[in-house]
Amino acid sequence: MAEPRSVVVETQDLAKMYGDGDAIVALDGVNLRICAGEFVAVMGPSGSGKSTLLNLLGALDRPSHGVCRVAGQDLAHVRDLDRFRSKTVGFVFQLHNLIPTLTALENVEIPLQEERMTDAARRQRAMGLLGLVNLSDRMHFLPAQLSGGQRQRVAIARALANNPSLVLADEPTGNLDSKSTDEIMDLLKKLNREQGTTFIVVTHNPAVARAADRVVTLRDGRVLRDERIENVYLEDLREFKETALGHALVDGDIPSDLSALGLDKLAASIGQLLRTV
Repeated sequence: MAEPRSVVVETQDLAKMYGDGDAIVALDGVNLRICAGEFVAVMGPSGSGKSTLLNLLGALDRPSHGVCRVAGQDLAHVRDLDRFRSKTVGFVFQLHNLIPTLTALENVEIPLQEERMTDAARRQRAMGLLGLVNLSDRMHFLPAQLSGGQRQRVAIARALANNPSLVLADEPTGNLDSKSTDEIMDLLKKLNREQGTTFIVVTHNPAVARAADRVVTLRDGRVLRDERIENVYLEDLREFKETALGHALVDGDIPSDLSALGLDKLAASIGQLLRTV
């Protein structure tokens, strides 16, 4: 019988408001439970609360109310959040945030500077991580000498430097072409599968979300859906259902341009199919 996996993230009625008086509600009662080794995508329209959720989980901000536990620690009671972040959470951003005057190797070494390690051990760890992301032959290159996908690989290696319990990635492929996007997602899946790394990835891209095992969809600061991906075809249909055209077809409102092409019956059939998913 398989051992139960430890809980890495647990939120209870998590909420975040900004401003006084007519406060902006960014998150409104979010309840999540994510176990070690899961690969979770967080989706939703702009303003749905995706980045706010990541900021709270990464201890970059504090909730207005509710509970946020990461790696067993209630973040409301963590005094040294900087140390917590450096020991527990790895970050990968849309803009890789590499220091331009440092080589790939030196950038990966940065999170290890406060560790009680010899220079040789620190360098060995960074070299190993660059090998893990297939950049051993680029370790002495500056960021400007690397492609966008390679820079993001360095950022991933840096995020793994301190063996974090959780890696948070905010639109990690947002600035990459489709080929580089596929390569980065293949790498994250490999790390998840072979290293057991827990990932939470915020994305607008359905293709990126399909790499995950589970998709959490936010809307207006609330969890709209929390589903495991078992059938990619159904996930595609659900994504299409949320588009303007999908909503129209579900409501039986066939656009005039489809009618002009004689596609009324096909559109009606698609609308009927969408109503079942």
